[in-house]
Amino acid sequence: MKKILASLALMIAAGAAMAPVTTFYFESGGGRRCASCHEMQPFYDPWRSSSHRQIGCEKCHGSALTLDASFHMNNAKRAWNHLQGQTPEEIRFGQKAAEEAAEACAECHRQEAASWRAGPHSATYNRIFLDRKHNAANLLIDDCLRCHGMHYEGGIRGVVTPIDRAGPWRLASPELADMPSMPCLSCHQIHREGPLLQKTGADGRVAGPKQEIARPSLAFYDRRTRRHVPVDDLPLPAMLEGPRPLKMSRDQRQALCYQCHAPVATMQAASGDDRTAIRVHEGIGCLVCHAGHGEQTRASCSGCHPKMSNCGLDVETMDTTFRSADSKHDIHRVKCGDCHVKGVPRKKEAAASAASGFGAR
Repeated sequence: MKKILASLALMIAAGAAMAPVTTFYFESGGGRRCASCHEMQPFYDPWRSSSHRQIGCEKCHGSALTLDASFHMNNAKRAWNHLQGQTPEEIRFGQKAAEEAAEACAECHRQEAASWRAGPHSATYNRIFLDRKHNAANLLIDDCLRCHGMHYEGGIRGVVTPIDRAGPWRLASPELADMPSMPCLSCHQIHREGPLLQKTGADGRVAGPKQEIARPSLAFYDRRTRRHVPVDDLPLPAMLEGPRPLKMSRDQRQALCYQCHAPVATMQAASGDDRTAIRVHEGIGCLVCHAGHGEQTRASCSGCHPKMSNCGLDVETMDTTFRSADSKHDIHRVKCGDCHVKGVPRKKEAAASAASGFGAR
């Protein structure tokens, strides 16, 4: 019995020693050895022409110096399965891998990560799926995972229980509690083909019209196909206010926003999860007011309006909150008459034209 236990301990020790060696083998060679496994080739080829092509695989996916023993054992297991011919048809990121990738992103993109953590898109599974007010009004379904939980490997019953409007609700998978339901890979395809990010300071200044609007990585992760759809390939909806077609911003980036903040089938503004601006702010795109990864809107009014508007109203003191049903100044649907309660002033040009006799014919 002692010999059996000793042999078993020796095998475990040998496996533990070999695991980092396996990792080192694959991380050496500038990532080329990663592609020696044919199932990795579809990931390696886009990386070679991506904005991250100067960053080695180990920077994001771990190295021989990674202290997490499970990481090395997992690599050794994959190598063994490959030698046995037990390879998956397709390799995809699950929820845990997506969370780990987000942590790797934060190592370089610290400002973006800090803004994301401070904003609404960093909401955890606990925050999203245990919302009593929402769950009582809306029955949870698998489609909830289309936006909140794109990388989760199962269905809604594996996330929360019970599936009803009575509750009390709890996570069926407690390990999800503090994981982000919308990690970086929800909106970014890291291996997407694109140029390196260029410095735009005094030694490499780029004229305004030629400056980059969006990074090539901007893409929507489609849970059904388990693939990213580039933002340029995403459609912009044709929105309506009643029977009238709305003027839409031509900013293609907001096509990504509409994948989750979408209207119902009637395409009416403010239906479903839609946030399309109508009336005074019709035609203004999402990212004019919603800043980057944190979605902060504090400076959105002052960006276009002076401290005191021409009519004497301080727009920054108004309740512009979308969630407030009582707000008459919600920037998504505010009307001129909501502020000008005594009547909307005539435009100066129209008034001058009418006074000179050229106004109406």
